[in-house]
Amino acid sequence: MQVIENVLNLLYPRRCPICDEVLKYKECKNLIHEECKKKIKYIGSHVCMKCGKAMRTSEDAEYCDDCLKIRHRFKRGFSVFSYRSISGSIYKFKYLGRREYADFYAKATVKKFGKELDRLRIDAIIPVPMYKEKQYARGYNQAEIYAKKLSELTGIPLRDDVIVRKRQTRPMKELDLRERRNNLKKAFNIVRNDVEFKCILIIDDIYTTGSTIDEIAHEFQMAGVENVYFLTLAIGQTT
Repeated sequence: MQVIENVLNLLYPRRCPICDEVLKYKECKNLIHEECKKKIKYIGSHVCMKCGKAMRTSEDAEYCDDCLKIRHRFKRGFSVFSYRSISGSIYKFKYLGRREYADFYAKATVKKFGKELDRLRIDAIIPVPMYKEKQYARGYNQAEIYAKKLSELTGIPLRDDVIVRKRQTRPMKELDLRERRNNLKKAFNIVRNDVEFKCILIIDDIYTTGSTIDEIAHEFQMAGVENVYFLTLAIGQTT
């Protein structure tokens, strides 16, 4: 497999997930330019114990203001990068077909959270589903691509056949918090009757308010899942 990968890297050079320039052959192992690696900001250890947003070092509270106001359905969330430092990369990954970025994202995720994910004893990785017509138009679901790479590295089974988005919803960036939650009501549906998971990890690209994660968590809790966690590539800082 390594020989095949080396040949593919020569024939179809990888691009750096930050600057999008072609990586030299010897740089392909790390999946990123050394200089670009310095531009990324990872989420530190001082975070909200519910959603995982970075907290200011001067704050002693365990939970951010958002999580003090909202009763989230998920147990806890984790995010790898600070949104501002990785937003351009995620945009290309999401809209411009740079699916190979998922290799770097997954590798960075395991380096940061591998031990934590192992400790949680997760039964399945669940990518946030896209509405089928929207996925067909884009050609892929970025959350599913990321989840698949993460599954390969961790050994946690990927299950993309359990829950579907049964209707198109309005773009979340156009809505306030209340509108986001109303927008997602009854948007998801579990399509299998044999869900026997005790603990799942929902995967998405960006965490904003948690409305999408909450709605999916609710569906799985109704199906008997006890512990619902989420993991996203990026998250903003608490205000």
